[in-house]
Amino acid sequence: MCGIVGYIGFRSAKDVILRSLKRLEYRGYDSAGVAIVNDGLNVEKKKGYIDSLKVDFDGTLGIGHTRWATHGVPDDKNAHPFLDCGGNIAIVHNGIIENYISLKEELVKKGHKFISDTDSEVVAHLIEEYYRGDFKDAFFRAISRLKGSFAIAAVHRSERKIMAVKHESPLVIGLGDHENFLASDIPAFLEYTKRVIVLKDGEICELTDDFVHVYDFEGNPVSKEVQHIKWSIEDAEKSGYEHFMLKEIFEQPRAVDDTLHALFSRNDLNLDFDRITIVACGTSYHAGLVGKYVIEELLRVPVEVYYASEYRYRPRVVDNALTILITQSGETADTIAAARRDKSSGNITLAITNVVGSSITNYVDKVLYTNAGPEIGVAATKTFTAQLVTLYYFAIESARHRGIISSTTYENLMSSLRKVPHNIENMLVMATQIMKEAEKIRKSKNMFFIGRGLNYPIALEGALKMKEISYIHAEGYPAGELKHGPLALIENNVPVVALIPPDRTYEKILSNVKEVSARDAYVIGISSKDEVSRYVDTLIKVPEGDPFFSPFVNVVVLQLLAYYTAKFLGREIDKPRNLAKSVTVE
Repeated sequence: MCGIVGYIGFRSAKDVILRSLKRLEYRGYDSAGVAIVNDGLNVEKKKGYIDSLKVDFDGTLGIGHTRWATHGVPDDKNAHPFLDCGGNIAIVHNGIIENYISLKEELVKKGHKFISDTDSEVVAHLIEEYYRGDFKDAFFRAISRLKGSFAIAAVHRSERKIMAVKHESPLVIGLGDHENFLASDIPAFLEYTKRVIVLKDGEICELTDDFVHVYDFEGNPVSKEVQHIKWSIEDAEKSGYEHFMLKEIFEQPRAVDDTLHALFSRNDLNLDFDRITIVACGTSYHAGLVGKYVIEELLRVPVEVYYASEYRYRPRVVDNALTILITQSGETADTIAAARRDKSSGNITLAITNVVGSSITNYVDKVLYTNAGPEIGVAATKTFTAQLVTLYYFAIESARHRGIISSTTYENLMSSLRKVPHNIENMLVMATQIMKEAEKIRKSKNMFFIGRGLNYPIALEGALKMKEISYIHAEGYPAGELKHGPLALIENNVPVVALIPPDRTYEKILSNVKEVSARDAYVIGISSKDEVSRYVDTLIKVPEGDPFFSPFVNVVVLQLLAYYTAKFLGREIDKPRNLAKSVTVE
C-alpha cells in the first residue's frame, strides 16, 4: 500500500523522488513526504496528494514516501519521513512494527520525544539510540530489535549512503551508473534504469553512488542476481487511454496470451494431492471461486476456497492437500501469512502471482507467474483474467497428468484456452454498446449481478468492480438464491445484470430472469444466444464459444460496464477512495 523511494547519485534528488513517488500512486495513499540531505537534513511532508508538496530544497541524496494510514489518522504529523530527536536521521517505513509500543515506552524513558501517533517513528529514534558515529552499525542494531512486517529506508545527514531493509514488505533496488535507486516497486525508477535487484525477506542493503551491498540480518554479505526488466516505462503509462483501468482492460488479450506462452513451457505440475484449498482476497478470491468450479469439473477432487483473512485462523488440517495462494502483487499480508502457515504444516503450496521475486514466492513450493505486466489501476482487470487462465491451465494439465481426461479432450480444452485472447478481442469491440448501457444505469442507487455455476463468481466480481470504482451499491448472487430473500429488494428499474451462457444452467437462469422482469427490474442480459433478447431489456451479445470458457468474455463486459458508469459519474477511477493496490497489512 505505502510507497518508498530512495535516490543517491548526481541528479536532482527532489525531481527523482517526486517523479518516482508519482509512479507509485497506484498503491494508494493519503499523505506524502520527502527528506533530502544537503548541508543538513531537510524534510517536507503533507496530508494529501504528492502535487500538494511544496519542496523548496534539493540535493543528490534523499528518500520519499506515500502513506496509507494504519497507525494514526492521515494528517501532516503522521506523514513520513520521520526524524530522530536531533534531526540527523530520517526514515520511511511500510508495514507494521508489532512491538512498537514496548520500544516506544523504552525510548521515552531514555528521553526521546515522539511527535506522531504512528508505529513508524520508533525506528528513527531507535537508530538514534544506537548511533555512535557509524550509521550502518546503528541501522543493523535497530533493525534487530523490530518485530512485524517492514520495509524501511533511512538516511543520516553526515553519511552519504542509504540504508534499507526488507522483511515481509516489498523493496527493490535499481542500479545506475554512479547512481542507485530504491523503491517499493519497479515502475518507480524504470525511466532511469532497467537493471534491478529484488531483495528477499531478511536482507539489508547499503546504497552509495557507486556500489550496492546486500547483507543478511547477521551482517554476512549476500550475492544478488541482477535482473534486466523487459517492459518499458511506457507499459506503466496510459498510452493514450484516459485511465489506466481502461488501458489495462484493453491489454487483456496480450496479457492472457503472454501468460499462456509462459505456462506452456511448464512441465512440473504433476503434483500429488487428494484435495485443494484456494486462498485469496478480493478479486483474487473470485478467481479462486472460478478455479473451484473448473478444478472440480476436470479433476473430481474437492476444492475449498477461503478468504485469506479467515483461513489463517481455521484449524490446521493436513491430509495430502495442495494449497493454492492467489495474490496479484505477491505482497498481500493475509495471503502470505496463510502460505507460511501451510508450508510449515507440510501441505504442498503453490502461488499464483504477477510479480517476480515478490514476498510470497519465498514461502511456497512452486510459483506460477501470470505475466500480465504492470497493473496501475487499483481495480484489478488484466491480472484477474491472467489468474483465470492460469487456473484453467493448471486444471487441464493436472487432469491430463492424472489420466482423467483423454488426449482428445485435452487437445480440445487447450485449443479453447488458446482462443481466449481472440475471444476477448472480439468482446472489446462492443465497448460502445456497453458505454450506452452504463449511461442508462449511472443514476442507480442499487444493482444486482446474477449468474450460475462458473459465472456466479463472475457476478460477484462484476458487483465488486461496480462498487469499487462507481460507488454504486451492488451485490452479486447465485441466480437461484434470489427467491430466498434478495428478491424483496427488486423494484421498478433496479438494474439486474444476468450472465446467461448456453450451458447446463441456461434454462434455469432464464427462469430467474423472468422472476426479476416480472417485478419491473431493468435487466441487462449477457449471452451469445440471440433468443435471450426476448427475456431482457437489453442484450449484450458476446462471441459464441465453449460455455466452459464463458467467464473470460463475460467479465470483460462487467469491467467495461463498471468503468463507463464510473466515468459518467466523474469518479477517481484509477484511485478509488479508501482503497489501495497492494494490501501489505493484515
